[in-house]
Formats: sequence, structure tokens, C-alpha cells
Amino acid sequence: MATGAINKAVWLNAGRGAILPFATLMLVGLMVVPVPAALLDVGFIANIMISLAVLMVALNVTKPLDFSAFPTVLLFTTLLRLALNVASTRVVLVNGHEGEAAAGHVIEAFGSFLIGGDYAVGLFVFMILMIINLVVITKGAGRVSEVSARFTLDAMPGKQMAIDADLSAGLLTPEDAKNRRAEVATEADFYGSMDGASKFVKGDAVAGVMILVVNILGGLVLGVVSHGLTIGEAAQTYILLAIGDALVAQVPALLLSIAAAAIVTRVSSPLDLSGQITSQFASMKAWVPVAVILTILGLTPGMPHFIILPAAAIAGFIAWKLRAPKATAPEPSAAEVAAKTAAPAAIGWDEVSDGAALSLELGYGLVSLVDERKGAPLMGRITGIRRQLSRDLGFVVPLVRVRDNLTLGPNAYRITVAGVIVAEDEAFPDELLALDSGYLDGTVEGRIVRDPSFGLEAVWISADKRNAAVIAGYTVVDPATVIATHLNQMIVNGAADLFGMDEAQSLLDALKETAPALVANLTPAPLPLASIATLCRALLAEGVPLKDFRRIAEAMADAARTEATADGLVEAVRAKIGAIIIQALVPVKLPLPVITLDAQLEQLLTQAVRTGPGAAHPFEPALAARIVQAVSDAAVPLAGEARKFAIVTSPIARRALARLLRPHLADAPVLSFLEIPDGKPVEVVAVVGGAAPVPRPAHAPQPEMAL
Repeated sequence: MATGAINKAVWLNAGRGAILPFATLMLVGLMVVPVPAALLDVGFIANIMISLAVLMVALNVTKPLDFSAFPTVLLFTTLLRLALNVASTRVVLVNGHEGEAAAGHVIEAFGSFLIGGDYAVGLFVFMILMIINLVVITKGAGRVSEVSARFTLDAMPGKQMAIDADLSAGLLTPEDAKNRRAEVATEADFYGSMDGASKFVKGDAVAGVMILVVNILGGLVLGVVSHGLTIGEAAQTYILLAIGDALVAQVPALLLSIAAAAIVTRVSSPLDLSGQITSQFASMKAWVPVAVILTILGLTPGMPHFIILPAAAIAGFIAWKLRAPKATAPEPSAAEVAAKTAAPAAIGWDEVSDGAALSLELGYGLVSLVDERKGAPLMGRITGIRRQLSRDLGFVVPLVRVRDNLTLGPNAYRITVAGVIVAEDEAFPDELLALDSGYLDGTVEGRIVRDPSFGLEAVWISADKRNAAVIAGYTVVDPATVIATHLNQMIVNGAADLFGMDEAQSLLDALKETAPALVANLTPAPLPLASIATLCRALLAEGVPLKDFRRIAEAMADAARTEATADGLVEAVRAKIGAIIIQALVPVKLPLPVITLDAQLEQLLTQAVRTGPGAAHPFEPALAARIVQAVSDAAVPLAGEARKFAIVTSPIARRALARLLRPHLADAPVLSFLEIPDGKPVEVVAVVGGAAPVPRPAHAPQPEMAL
């Protein structure tokens, strides 16, 4: 049964797909193969039916994109009408001498009934229809299509950036944003197609005139020369048939022109066209003046009172029916009364808490950077930052809430991470920031500042000095990039504060799809969700990303069997994922530059940690200050060369030393010997003793050793 249903569905789909190619071949056949008059009648009636259906669909859509197939439908209906014109022309010219019924009953009816059998009247009626269709409807619809296509294409970049801004602000889900982008692209394609499709309607109207002329001239020549008719007989027969044929084609053409005009002039609304027009005319203020003016006009001497006064009465009745009913206020309930009484003292949770994990507050002078009308350059950069950091850190970075703050200075901004203000600075929306690249060949005048992200010397300059600053060796960036880069740095530094149990659960849910046994053996035993979140935060705090969460989860499961304390778990996990930590510092084939500690200093630190195992800072203050100074002195040459390096110490002292150095050397990771993979070459660039670092001579070969 199931196989039969599938086969039936396949055949149905194949049948639907074959309809359009078959219909196209039929249209070509109508133009080439002689067609009997009876089949022509069927074709003319089908043409009128299809045109009416297209018009009804166009009038009932709520927005133009609901009939997105209209340009293609217009093409094929125009081809059908032209094919019928060609076929009917052949029949009229070949069999026209036999009488008015020679070309079929439909042409005869249009030629005899609608124009009374008088070809002169028919000619004038056809000319009037052509003027209405070609000069008024088709020309107006074509102009509207052209303008709509131009403005739609011009507005596309702004609409796309507005979607990105709404997505980054949390107003849209990724699926909603995807649908809106597809709708914007479809809208541009639709109006571009309508601009071209309007030329079909215009060309069809011109072709109708030319076919009429050919039918009249050809009929007169054939009637007189081939069939021996007089000029009057030939004119009476052939002109009547030609005009009937033209009117049969022109009526559906007029219907399609009206449909095209209705589509391109349609404004998006939840109502169909008739509902939209009715709702906008349903106002008493519109009908009262109409009734008054018609009444005055009807009472004027010489006017047809019996026609105008009833019209005035109808307008007055409509105005009376549309009068606004008196609103009766419902009796308030006891609960509403109580709520209203208590309202002055009521405080909502939204007044005392802010659920945004990331927040960017702007002074009123910086609001232009997020203004959709000006392209919202900052919003696009924030979206890109979130996407890239989510890939780098291994979890989805929360949405950034961007809002204005009138308490800030006009050019000030403030960055908040997990409810804590982590940065404040200034940016100038109409200026550019020129950063000192270290290789300057001149200076530029401006407002001297420090780069908020990296602390480099910088100058805010006017836009007209950009070229001069670039020539002088400055790196020039716009204010949106300055703020976005600063935000990026703050998010990286505060990644641990953005990670919680919900993010940990999301990582576990994703891992469960590929490694269900690993997740089952990791949580809730031996590690509950809270412990996993704590471990992940500890790794993020020291710059270890969670991208390879499967390997990290395996390390957690192994470490949980031997370690019970939180610090012990962190160190055990780090030792097992050392390769992940190292690969973020140097390429796999290059040695790892390291700063090591003198053996006596190493022993001293280890002893201090063992003496106070639970202390956050177990080192004596004077010793700690000397260590920080010595390591900083050793790191200066490496920082000047933009080289990444690591500080290596014993597993026991690693955590305490990392905590000591983090405020001073945030970008220098502190590793233990156990975290360096076997076989990884190491380049010792400096040895820090108890008082000062002992650097290797620059000309001396640097030792490499595998730890």
C-alpha cells in the first residue's frame, strides 16, 4: 500500500511538471498548425476565463508578493492570446468569404452582438479600448513598475542591514532573519520581473493594432482578387470579422492590464484590495461633505433633481451608518480597582533587573552609528563579532543589547559584561581614529588619545585628513570599528562570566548527538552540571576555548576519577588537553617560546603553595612584586617582536602563579610542565631568577628541548 501511494504521488508530481511544457508546445502549435473554428471558440473562451481568474487573484492578494508568479503568468497568457490571434487570422483570411460564422461563433458574437453588425462602430469601439489599455492603464502600470523596481533595488542594502541590526539586538531569531532576507530578495526579483512584464502588455496592445490592420487589408485584397467580391461586400465581411477577432483578444488583454496595474499599485496590508479600500472609505467625515454638496447641487435650479437628490440621500445614509458609536466604559472589576489603587507603589521585576548579559550604552552623539537610516554600521560589526567569537570560544555569545544612555556624555560609550561595567571611553562619529603603527613618517593634527582596545597612541582626526594620515604611516579606522574592537576585547576577557549552566547544558546536548555514551558517563555522575560549568568557566578565564568540547569532556570524565577538589580537577583537565592549549599559541611545526623559572625560585614557589594550599595568593608580597617585575622585563622583547610565548612552571605552582601574573600579563598563558605534549619542541627565551630574568644572548643558539 505504501509503495503504491508513493508511486501515485510520483506520477502526480510528474504530471504537474509536464503541464507547462505541454501547454507551451500547444501555444506554438496554434501559431503553426491550422485550427478549426470550433477549437478557436474553445481557445477564446479559455482565454477569457484565465484572464478573469488572474484578475480575481490580483484583487484578493494582501501584498504583491502573494502573487509572485504573476510576471510569468502574464507572459504565458500574452503568448496564448497572440497564438489565438495568429490562428484566427488564418481562419478569417481563408474562410472569411463564407460569411460571418466562418471564424467561429465567438468572433461572430463579438462582431454582431457587441457592435451591432456595423463595422464602423466596431472600429471606433476597438480604438477606444486600445486608447484605454495602451495609453492609460498599460503606460501607468509600466511607469509604476519601473519606479518600484528602482526603489526596491536601492533599498535592498538598507533592508539587509536593518535585518542584521534586529538580529543582533535580539528582536529576531536566526530563522526569522533568514525568512526576512529571502523575502527581501524575492521582492527585488518580483519588481524587477514586473518591470519587464509590463512591456509584454504594451507590446501585446501594439500587436493587436497591427494584426487588425493586416486582417482588414488582407481580407479586402483576398475578397476582391481571390473570391470575386465587391469592395463593399469584402469590407462588410472581412472588416466585421477582423474587428470581432480584435475585440475577442482585446477584452482579455484589458483584464490582464487591470490586474497588472492592481498588483504594482498595491500597498501591503493584512486586508485584500476590496477590504482595504472599504476600510479606508468607512469614515463618516468623508461622506457627510459628499451628502451636503450633492444636496446643494440637487436644489440648484436646472439640475436633474430626481437623480442628484436620491444620490445625496444615499450618501447621507452611509454617513449615518458609519457614525461612531458611543463608547460605554465597562464596569471595572474589583481586581482592576485594587491594581489601580496599588499602582503607585507597584514595582516590576523589569525595573530592578536587566537580563542582558552583554550591554553597550551609547551617548546621544553616537546614536547615528546604530541608526538604520544611516546604515547602522555598528550593528553589522557587532553581529560579525558575535558570530566569530562564538566559533572561537566554542559557545554561543549572548546578544548584545545596544541602547542610548542620556546620563553619558554625548560621545561616550559604556560596555557592561554580566552586569559589571568593564569599559568606558569616547568615540567621535564624524571623525576617524589614526593609530600609531610604530613606523610613522610624520604626524597629523587632532585630538590625542589612547586606543581604548590596546592602549596605543592615537589621534582623532577629521575625515578630510584620512589620506594624509595613511601617507604618514598611521592605521586609520572609523568610530564603529573602534567601538566594535573594544567590545570584542571585553567579550574575550569576560568570556568566563558569560558562561553559565545553561550554556553548559547546551554543549552537553550538542555532544549527546555524537557521543551519547560519553555524556552519560560524565553527568550527572561523576560530575553534576554545576561542576561542569565551573570547570568550563575556569578554562575560559585562562584563555582556553571550548571548541573541542568532546576532548574536554573526556578529560573531565578521566580527571573526575582521581581528583575531588575543584582546583585539582582544573589542573588535571588542563594536563590532558595541553595540545589544545599549545595549538592556539604556535603552529604545530614551530617550537614554543617559553619563559622558565630558576630552580631555586621554582622550589620557593612550590614550598609557598604547599604551606598555604587554600590561599588565593600564597606568595610573600615582596617576592611576588619581584616575580611580576622580572617576568614583565623578560616579556618586553617578545612583545616588541609580536611573538606569542608561555610561562612554564611546576604543576603545583602553576595556578597561583597564573593568578599572580594575570592582571599584569593577561595575554601570557602560564603552563605547567605536564601541559606541554611529548615531542613538542620548546625554545627557552629567558630564565627568571629570584631577582631578574636571565635572557639568552641574541647571537647564541637557542636550546630546544622536548619536554
